[in-house]
Amino acid sequence: MAAHIHQFLCLSDNFGVLVHDPHRRATAAIDAPEAAPILAALAARDWELTDILVTHHHHDHVQGIAGLRERFPQACVVGPSKEAERIGRLDRAVGEDDVVEVGALAATVIEVPGHTSGHVAYWFTEEGILFSGDTLFSLGCGRGFEEPAHVLYHSLQKLAALPGETAVYCGHEYTLANARFALSVDPENVILAERAAAVARLREAGKFTLPTTIELERATNPFLRAEAPEIQAAIGMEGADPADVFAELRARKNRA
Repeated sequence: MAAHIHQFLCLSDNFGVLVHDPHRRATAAIDAPEAAPILAALAARDWELTDILVTHHHHDHVQGIAGLRERFPQACVVGPSKEAERIGRLDRAVGEDDVVEVGALAATVIEVPGHTSGHVAYWFTEEGILFSGDTLFSLGCGRGFEEPAHVLYHSLQKLAALPGETAVYCGHEYTLANARFALSVDPENVILAERAAAVARLREAGKFTLPTTIELERATNPFLRAEAPEIQAAIGMEGADPADVFAELRARKNRA
């Protein structure tokens, strides 16, 4: 089944995303960073909001829920059971391997703690689409605000194990800044250099850098390449445990 995906900006750099099943006319918003742009996108396409799929509790991902529910009171708010109290408006709390349906589209829930303790991603398996929230970014990853670095590392490894052709949509347009950091720790990566140049051209043209793919992230995202000898050498950690290398990479990115 073909899903229609519409992506647009909310706030300053958050992505709003709508997932639409054209056959049953069901539509889900992935997170709710800001109600007005989401409502405008729905109206422009004559889509009815049926679901809101929340990845984590941070304000810039949930603050639009109330405004969306005012216009679409029937919309089902789905989110991580481990953050239900912090989100406060869930109609359905979900966890690992639960299945969420948007019309005839089905997403498997993947628990990816690290950025927050209960963060989840939504993997539409048949369509080959992943909504990773603030866990996996294009050429980067989220900060580990609520869990140690090794927890976030293992969550990213779960996502990296998905099929390479999986299209990845994340919560923010951070790719250009992430590319600069990636080049600083993986300077000999030809694929990364080519991608960084392409990203710069897209942003200069005012275009989005998403979706990316799991395969492309495996090849160019340093946070998925902590076992690579060239990255370990670049940061002076040859032969180290990849989880420790990841922790050092994340600490450096925090300071960048």
